[in-house]
Amino acid sequence: MLKRPFDKNKLPSRHVTEGPERAPHRSYYYAMGMTEEEIHQPLVGVATCWNEAAPCNIALNRQAQAVKMGVKQGWGTPREFTTITVTDGIAMGHEGMRSSLASREAIADTVELTMRGHCYDAIVGLAGCDKSLPGMMMAMVRLNVPSVFIYGGSILPGKAPQVDEIPEDFRTRDLTVQDMFEAVGRHQNDEMSDAALDMLERVACPSAGACGGQFTANTMACVSEAIGLALFNSSGAPAPYESRDQYGEASGRAVMDLVEKGIRARDIVTRQSLENAARVVACTGGSTNAGLHLPAIAHEAGIDFFLEDVCEIFRDTPYFVDLKPGGQYVAKDLYDAGGLPVVMKELRKAGLIHEDCMTASTRSVGEELDMIDREADGKVIYPIENPITKTGGVVGLKGNLAPQGAIVKVAGMSEEQQVFSGPARVFECEEDAFEAVKERAYKEGEVIVIRNEGPAGGPGMREMLATTAALSGQGMGKKVALITDGRFSGATRGFCVGHVGPEAAQGGPIALLENGDMITINALTGDISVDLTDEQLAARKANWKGPKDTIYASGALWKFAQLVGETYKGAVTHPGGKAEKHIYADL
Repeated sequence: MLKRPFDKNKLPSRHVTEGPERAPHRSYYYAMGMTEEEIHQPLVGVATCWNEAAPCNIALNRQAQAVKMGVKQGWGTPREFTTITVTDGIAMGHEGMRSSLASREAIADTVELTMRGHCYDAIVGLAGCDKSLPGMMMAMVRLNVPSVFIYGGSILPGKAPQVDEIPEDFRTRDLTVQDMFEAVGRHQNDEMSDAALDMLERVACPSAGACGGQFTANTMACVSEAIGLALFNSSGAPAPYESRDQYGEASGRAVMDLVEKGIRARDIVTRQSLENAARVVACTGGSTNAGLHLPAIAHEAGIDFFLEDVCEIFRDTPYFVDLKPGGQYVAKDLYDAGGLPVVMKELRKAGLIHEDCMTASTRSVGEELDMIDREADGKVIYPIENPITKTGGVVGLKGNLAPQGAIVKVAGMSEEQQVFSGPARVFECEEDAFEAVKERAYKEGEVIVIRNEGPAGGPGMREMLATTAALSGQGMGKKVALITDGRFSGATRGFCVGHVGPEAAQGGPIALLENGDMITINALTGDISVDLTDEQLAARKANWKGPKDTIYASGALWKFAQLVGETYKGAVTHPGGKAEKHIYADL
């Protein structure tokens, strides 16, 4: 293979490798065993979120080595570095969850700072869990360098022991961590023994990889392909599969093609590619968190693509991929059925995909789809002309209770279940709500309201999986509704409305609710309202005492609370692409 000529005079790494005055810098590179040839090639950041916090990140270190091989094959010099992650499955249900959304910003910031500080020319980013995927993609778009994203892969499904002590419905399905949260609810309801819970926790998560259903990690992995930053089908193979190494090498080679052709992240991430990504979230019944992360990625490019824009696409996109938590199958099953390319091929049949969008392979979406010969299997991926439901698995809501919008996942729910009206049962934080659920201090037909959990007011916009899973475990998931200015896990089931904006800390209507107020949620019409007049709401606002104090008066979460913006704009912490006065890659 002939060596490619790269003009370093146009690349950021010239600032650290070229000319006599950079001799001190080059001496550092020689200290790390680099050759003269490697020093003068393009320097490619290989960024991973490897850590020992959870299985979603544990395989990233190994996969990064395959990426580095690919970069070398393309005549680049890889420079591996790591950043943090906060893994939601571990952080869920306690104070640690406040760190989750803030970690997305920290990931983007630390990747940006590392790239800037060392003048790397391009990036391949590997991520494994919920906030690390959007955080890594945000950094790519912010830096606007040649970029390829690669997902660490999903976990394999768990299998319960075939013993009578474990309830039959747990024995007959693939297990994910969602089932463990629901098992806690069963246990609290005296429907599962200590021994059964102990057996299940040992088998529910049997390998490396991110949560197996179409929860936030797999949703954003699908987004990475649909938006064009990841190679087609690279997100599908489970983390333990050795074939992930091939995708790693291919991603390393691909980034060198992008460097050679001068194709940058914002050439790929456009308004149209964001719309493609939103389509994929809707048709797979993906996580409501995509309504937070897609606007945040768009923000880095200076594109206005807010929650309402995302939900508009959700509204007219059929839901036709039968994945957990609303459906039956896990990420491995989707991969076996042909993966996201087959899903996008179905969307193309209905004219719902922008085919001209560029991808990380340097081919357009249309060119990539022309290469796919597999068809929908009718089991995991339904034909688009015969969808599970005619509208998306995720729906946007708006009304006098959420003037800036809210979002709900309806995948797997009948039309009858998508309309709910009942009296409010108000809680000031998640812990109070969880205790009430545990003690069954609520009634069928109520709308459970959890407030002061927004980005600023929480702080941190926690996810409520522990509470919603406990409700499901008690058999009450379809008998109550739940609304919050916080978030829900991608694993959440039931009629659960998140992202209610403005949040309570900003004096939004959710701050003014009282026990007994009649709330109506209609996912079919996109309405969410409380049976109060504008005058009644104004009178309550006049008597509102302002946001409650939190224990976070210093440190990273205090800083996040001071900087974070509105939920419907992605809960971002800086002015974004519209305000920038330079692009890193052009300095």
